[in-house]
Amino acid sequence: MLLKRIPLYAFVLLFVAAVTAQADKVDDYIKAEMEKQRIIGLTLAVIKDGKIIKVEGYGKANAELNIPARPETVYKIGSVSKQFIATGIMLLVNEGKVNLDDKVSKFLEGTPDTWKDITVRHLLTHTSGIIREAPGFQAYKVQNDLDVIKTAYPLPLRFTPGEKWEYCNVGYFTLAEIIHKVSGKSWGDYLSERVFKPLEMNATRITSVTEIVQNRADSYSWEKDNLQNAGELLAVRPSGAFLSTALDLAKWDAALYTDKILKQSLREQMWTPVKLNNGTTHPYGLGWELSTASGHKLVHHGGTLSGFRSQFARFIDDGLTVIVLTNTGNARPDSIARGVAALYIPDMVSSGK
Repeated sequence: MLLKRIPLYAFVLLFVAAVTAQADKVDDYIKAEMEKQRIIGLTLAVIKDGKIIKVEGYGKANAELNIPARPETVYKIGSVSKQFIATGIMLLVNEGKVNLDDKVSKFLEGTPDTWKDITVRHLLTHTSGIIREAPGFQAYKVQNDLDVIKTAYPLPLRFTPGEKWEYCNVGYFTLAEIIHKVSGKSWGDYLSERVFKPLEMNATRITSVTEIVQNRADSYSWEKDNLQNAGELLAVRPSGAFLSTALDLAKWDAALYTDKILKQSLREQMWTPVKLNNGTTHPYGLGWELSTASGHKLVHHGGTLSGFRSQFARFIDDGLTVIVLTNTGNARPDSIARGVAALYIPDMVSSGK
């Protein structure tokens, strides 16, 4: 047979050539999108069944100093952080210290009567009716989380808890405060001890503007045709709190295939659409967005924060994850993640948006 006449090294060469060709397609796609979207720096990770198959930095982590973006580059990940706050709550649920249907008033003193029917589940799923942003939040001031939350107390709810879905950052401030109250530790320390350190996510931490962070990316925005440094927020928002790298987030992705941090029943709850009061569902779970792309199940979340845009996209049925971290405010990492996925999933079509 012909196959018997082909030496083993020839098969190896063919395999390497195929992988290289695929990598070239991804590189070409990323570079084209960065030019089109005017993205300064980007780090990409592609993970298959929990194992990295591609990780690369493109463009500049710092445009002024001409420092290239690398796999180790540290970005603000914005609301991709919500899955970690949700994970903290689910760890407490697993320990029997919190129940998803517990009322928020069980954990926070002085909550208004309008909040009496709001549960932990409502906060996790953005169905509480609480206003999106607390009026007392100040981006350029260091504030206590509870003080920020309390400024939302006097405001009427936007709808009856559970009636509909509406994105709410105050809810995740409140969840972080619940972690603090129940664990007796700051939510940052709790998540570091229970999630980041066990997974050796050594670059992942609460955002800080004063401490020295190795490999930290700077952030940028475009004002017409002028590139500018994006504003640096002093506030630490539990709703979008963490710095991380594509390499660290790949470790988190690998853990989501196992029971090391969250057992399967908890993960399944996090990836189940929320049921509203009228019996319908909305495609959001517990800290995760739920959707499909060309018929492929997608569990994902994006993040936006002061010149940083990110996307963590898990194509569940395909065992493929695409992580896109950028340092430019106008970037569209969600469309880039889907475009990259389409290069690995044969019947998937990129949105092109």
